[in-house]
Amino acid sequence: MKHLVRGSCFILLGLMIAASVRQGPAKEFLTPLEIEKIQDAQEIDKRVKIYIEAAGLRLKTVTDRFAGKESVAGDPLEFFSVEDMLDGYYQILRAIMLNLDDASRKPGTDPAKIQAALKDLKSATELDLKQLQALKKMAEDQRKEEAWNLIGKAIEITNGAYDGAATALKKKPPDY
Repeated sequence: MKHLVRGSCFILLGLMIAASVRQGPAKEFLTPLEIEKIQDAQEIDKRVKIYIEAAGLRLKTVTDRFAGKESVAGDPLEFFSVEDMLDGYYQILRAIMLNLDDASRKPGTDPAKIQAALKDLKSATELDLKQLQALKKMAEDQRKEEAWNLIGKAIEITNGAYDGAATALKKKPPDY
């Protein structure tokens, strides 16, 4: 089972590296509460769920903003621009893949928890791809070129994460 988990996360890491070249200093892409939740979640499956929720919130908020609905006062994403949220989504997927890779290398990590995290990632990215395609159309219709470009980047990493998770989940553990 260890070979399955390690191999699957190397696939994810390879896809992540191929899909990500970021220039300049990174802006914080998580809210303070999200950071706190992630720090408290020491098990990989729980940590990935928190990241997935954060990514989903960003896509929902971008959809709302494209539809003309602004954030209400006190909303944790109130001061994030559409572009910030799209970049944040991208950074969150990178963080998921890095966390999965780290967990697969860490001795004593429960392979079942990594498998659960991979299943959650596969399911979430499948849904995210549909939402990203709709967002891309909205950005095109509204002539928001920077957002359109960031959505393309988000689609690329989402495809990589989905393909990596799907491939890892198909692998059979070696017989012992």
